[in-house]
Amino acid sequence: MSYDVVEKLKKQIADFQSQTTVEEIGTVIEVADGVVKISGLPHVASQEMLAIETDHGPVHALALNLEDSSVGAVALDDFSNVRAGQTVRGLGSVLSVPVGEELVGRVINPLGEPLDGKGPIFSDSANAKHALVEKKAPSVLARKSVDTPLHTGIKSIDAMIPIGRGQRELIIGDRQTGKTSIALDAIINQQFDTARRRPVCIYVVIGQKQANVAKAIALLEERGAMAYTIVVVASASDPAPLLFLAPYSGCAIGEYFMERGGDALIVYDDLSKHAAAYRQISLLLRRPPGREAYPGDIFYLHSRLLERSAKLSDENGGGSLTALPIIETQLGDVSAYIPTNVISITDGQIYLEADLFYQGIRPAINAGLSVSRVGSSAQTKAMKKVAGKIRLELAQFRELASFVQFASDLDEATRAKIKRGQLITEALKQSDGAPLPFEHQVIVLYAVLNGFLDAIARADVAKTNEDMLAYLHNLYAGDIFEPIVRTGEFSAEVEEKTKKAILEFFASRITP
Repeated sequence: MSYDVVEKLKKQIADFQSQTTVEEIGTVIEVADGVVKISGLPHVASQEMLAIETDHGPVHALALNLEDSSVGAVALDDFSNVRAGQTVRGLGSVLSVPVGEELVGRVINPLGEPLDGKGPIFSDSANAKHALVEKKAPSVLARKSVDTPLHTGIKSIDAMIPIGRGQRELIIGDRQTGKTSIALDAIINQQFDTARRRPVCIYVVIGQKQANVAKAIALLEERGAMAYTIVVVASASDPAPLLFLAPYSGCAIGEYFMERGGDALIVYDDLSKHAAAYRQISLLLRRPPGREAYPGDIFYLHSRLLERSAKLSDENGGGSLTALPIIETQLGDVSAYIPTNVISITDGQIYLEADLFYQGIRPAINAGLSVSRVGSSAQTKAMKKVAGKIRLELAQFRELASFVQFASDLDEATRAKIKRGQLITEALKQSDGAPLPFEHQVIVLYAVLNGFLDAIARADVAKTNEDMLAYLHNLYAGDIFEPIVRTGEFSAEVEEKTKKAILEFFASRITP
C-alpha cells in the first residue's frame, strides 16, 4: 500500500464522526376490523399518522388512543395484510387532505384520492396544497351575523325556513321521506341564483349504498351541477375509519374556499351513520360506552365539525361555509340521543314527516316543528314581503282541519280558511329534482296568498302555476322577474305590474 493511500486513510479515520439517529419503532399486537393495537411508540401524538410495514407495502393508520403501554390506531388503507408482529413507525405529521380548485367536478374518497376514473386530480401531486382534516373552528370575533340568503329552490323552505350563507340547518326525518332530495335540490338550485356569487358545493356521502351514490352523482351531472360540486364518498362498503373521516375531509375542503373569501355549501349525508361508525371504532378501541353504547365524546364529535361552518367577517375575507347535516330518525323519534345532540348544535331544523309524505305532500315538511333560528334576516325583501303570513295561514288551516274533520256544518269564514290552506298546501308541493328560481317562487306565493287562485280546483293548482309562470316569463320577464333578481325587492311598481299580468293571464284562459 502506498504512502499516500495510508495517509489518506489515517485522515479519514481522524475526521470520522459517528452520527446516530434515534427512531421509535412500534409493533402491532392486535388487529380487529381496521382497528390496530400497537406496543411501543411512547412519544406518538394524538391524530398522528403512522405507517405499518406489511409485505405489500406500508399501510397508513391514524393514532386515536394513547394509553400507558399501547397505542390504539385505525387503518386508513386496506388492512387485510396487517398482521400482529409487524413494525410501525410514526410519521411525525397529522392527517391532511389535498385541497384546491382542481377538486371541483371530481368524486374522491376521504383521503383525497379520485374515485371517478378520470385520472389524477393534481398535475403535480407532490406540490398540491394540503389542509388539516381536524382544525379549530373560527372564533366568535372572526365571524359576522348571517345576512345573505342561500336559496334552496324549494318554496316551503325559502318562504318559511330561510337558510343563510354560513348557517347550519339540520334536515331530519325518517328514512325514505326525501331528506337527500332536499339537499340535492339545494345544490342544483345554486346555478339559478345568478344575483349572488355561486358557492362551491360539497356533497359528503357517509355509509350510503353505492347504487344510491351513483344515482345522486348521475342526477348532479345531468342537471349540470357537477360543474361546481365536489363529491366525497365513504360508502357502506368502506371501512368504519373512512366513514368517520369523510365529513372532516369535506369540511377541510369547504374551509379552503371559505378562507379565500368564497362561499361553500356542504351536505353531510348522513351524520347518523357517521355516529354509528364512530361508535364501532370506539368500542373496538375499548373506550367506555355510554348512552345507547355511544362513547362519552359523541357530542364533541359533531359539535367540532359543525362549528367550523361560519360566515366570516369582512376583515377575514367575508367567506362562508353553509352546512346541511342530515339525521335519520326512527319512527319520528326526534328525542333520541343523536337527533337531540345535533338539533342543539345547529341553527334550526327542517323536519320531514312520514305521514305528510304518504299523503302526497312533498316535500313533507312539518311547518310547526321546522324552524330557522336565523329567520328573516337571511331572506330577501321580496320573499319577506310575499311570504310573511304564510306560516300563520298554514298553522290556522292545520288547526282547523284537525277540529272540523268530523263536522258537516261549517260557517263561511271557516270554509274560506280551509280552502285557502288547501290551496297553499298544493302551491307548496314540489317534485324532486325540480328546484324553482327565487323570483318564480315570489310570483307563485304572491298569487296564492292574494286570492288569485281561489277559484282554481285543488287538482289544477300545480298546472295553473306552471302555465302562469311560463306566460309571465314570455311576456313580462324584463318588467317583473328582472327587477326582483336585480334588487331582491318586490316594489309597489313591480307588484302592480304583476297583478295586472296575472289578471291578464287568467282572462286569457277564459274561453269565449
